Amino acid sequence: MHKIMHKIPAWGMLAPVWPGKANPQKGYKVEHSTLGRSGIAVSKICLGTMTWGEQNSEAEAHAQLDYALAHGVNFIDTAEMYPVPPGRETYTRTEQYIGNWIRARGRRDDFVLASKIAGPTGNNNLDSYIRGGNDFSRAQIIAACEASLQRLHTDYLDLYQLHWPERQVNFFGRLGVTDIDRKEHFTPFEEIVDALQTLVAQGKIRAYGLSNETAWGTMRFLNLHEADPSRPRPASVQNPYNLLNRSYEVGLSEVSLREDVPLLAYSPLAFGVLSGKYRHGALPENSRLALFSRFQRYTKPQGLAAVERYAAIAEEAGLSLTHLALAFVNSRPFVASNIIGATTLDQLQENLASVEVKLGEDVLAAIDAVHAEISNPCP
Repeated sequence: MHKIMHKIPAWGMLAPVWPGKANPQKGYKVEHSTLGRSGIAVSKICLGTMTWGEQNSEAEAHAQLDYALAHGVNFIDTAEMYPVPPGRETYTRTEQYIGNWIRARGRRDDFVLASKIAGPTGNNNLDSYIRGGNDFSRAQIIAACEASLQRLHTDYLDLYQLHWPERQVNFFGRLGVTDIDRKEHFTPFEEIVDALQTLVAQGKIRAYGLSNETAWGTMRFLNLHEADPSRPRPASVQNPYNLLNRSYEVGLSEVSLREDVPLLAYSPLAFGVLSGKYRHGALPENSRLALFSRFQRYTKPQGLAAVERYAAIAEEAGLSLTHLALAFVNSRPFVASNIIGATTLDQLQENLASVEVKLGEDVLAAIDAVHAEISNPCP
């Protein structure tokens, strides 16, 4: 048995008291949820890291980690391909930042750490800078995980996720599936799960999760566990979910609730569009949309029209648009954790404070009324 299995912490405890930081007991009252049937308890707010190494320096990343964990957050999510936008020069930089922080701070067992193996680029592009053409074969999964462990300076990951499906399907902004390439090749589900089972048996991961996945794909992974309970069961699905993209509710939310495979919601502020900072054509200097023209997913005309409607609801309720958007995600019964990202400590503080906001039935009804008129404008 891998040695780390002898020192599993008391999951569900609040984050530790870091030197020179506030006692988390005096911080935000962050609720905790369990990742499916894994027994891993995570804070309702998860600290996302995809800007670290591109929009944030290493010192800023470490400051965010210190602040978040001192204020009740016990869950950190990263990926081998971060930061975003991804590139050959920055690939793995975010994990390296976190690894240096872990090496400096220690106390690894006091928080939950998640990472991801990147899905294939193109059609299993053999010219990819990610391991020379990555896929989800057994060899690639084990190699990717072991490389992440080295960069993160840890013996284990609490959650290891498949960043996006190897097969061609509707993720990253595509709403539906209208055709399937019958000649398409992708790694059999059995080989993927068996590789993950090996990592569990070795103590290198505690559980595995899915990301940018569909209801069909999620059920295929669940079926493998049902057919052979010795195989690990997916603990979670990390997909986009926010007021402009509630497509998770169509099919996948039922899977989450009935099968105990909760959502880890990413992009809860829709690339910052639901913070309100881009309203009326504003483009703040050094903001994500100002720096990277590729991030247009949430700036469609109907999406911007919906933002104005939600901003009016927030104002009427005496809330910031940020708190309305995050509190809505926090309130969903199929969400285990809400993955927030910030480029400044002020933004991080506001995002964390959303856990103290509870939306009334009148506010939720007003949100649903907008959604009924402008449904999923930015999938």
